[in-house]
Amino acid sequence: MKAAERAAAIMSLIESAKLNGLEPQAYLTDVLRRLPTQLNSRIHELLPTHWKPQGA
Repeated sequence: MKAAERAAAIMSLIESAKLNGLEPQAYLTDVLRRLPTQLNSRIHELLPTHWKPQGA
């Protein structure tokens, strides 16, 4: 059951990235690199609707 939930979450992120005009691989690569050091208070910046590539 947990594997199915994880797969659904990942697929949801991929589809959300597509709906927001993002390239899913670039989006996920950047988010996964930044996630460990992202402040909890700024986690919303990593959502597909708010995301900007690092350095942009």
